[in-house]
Amino acid sequence: MSLWIKICGNTSLADAELAVEAGADALGFVFAPSPRQVTAAEAVGIVRRLSPQIEKIGVFVDAPLEDIYATVRAAGLTGVQLHFDASAELAGKLRQRLGPALRILRVVHFEADAAEKAAKQIAELSCDPHVDAVLVDSGTKKAVGGTGVAFDWHAAADALGRNAHARARLIAAGGLNPRNVAAAIATLKPWGVDAVSGVEAEPGRKDAEKVRAFVAMARAAHAEKRLSKL
Repeated sequence: MSLWIKICGNTSLADAELAVEAGADALGFVFAPSPRQVTAAEAVGIVRRLSPQIEKIGVFVDAPLEDIYATVRAAGLTGVQLHFDASAELAGKLRQRLGPALRILRVVHFEADAAEKAAKQIAELSCDPHVDAVLVDSGTKKAVGGTGVAFDWHAAADALGRNAHARARLIAAGGLNPRNVAAAIATLKPWGVDAVSGVEAEPGRKDAEKVRAFVAMARAAHAEKRLSKL
């Protein structure tokens, strides 16, 4: 199985096309207060110029069902990232309204001093039939994402290793960049990886060299991991 790579926080067609050309599987668009925030109208201006094969994921924070539904339809998104403590019913309602093809990601913010609690939450979400993958991110008091801060991968790996369900389609995020993504993959063995600030020249604008290096390093690390199992 190949590694799923998402480049998030896209605000321009040029940056989106850069990520696609570099080999990303998915692009993220933030619909919440952030230096990277876009409107549905801005997103659709980018999305409609992209290949149907690339996934377009909307990132939502504290958004109600109707707002998420309207944005997905208006912007032509193929998935949603619920980057908040959403109700247990929200994913199911989105699946019912938008169909089985919609990629639904839930997010857990990992804190080393609450590792077991986070692992239990990840395991519970992994068992939800309406959740396609669980994105594990760092978080600070000032921001829920795009912080540039990595969580404790070793503490997470230890906690997740004690719960088999928590390994299903795990996406590593939070402070990933070309220099550390290989170590994150080796430690967490995730299904996917997600980068924002680690591939930027400044908030909301991508650095071409970093984007290409991130995707290349992630692919190489995943390939090495697979070969080590042979």
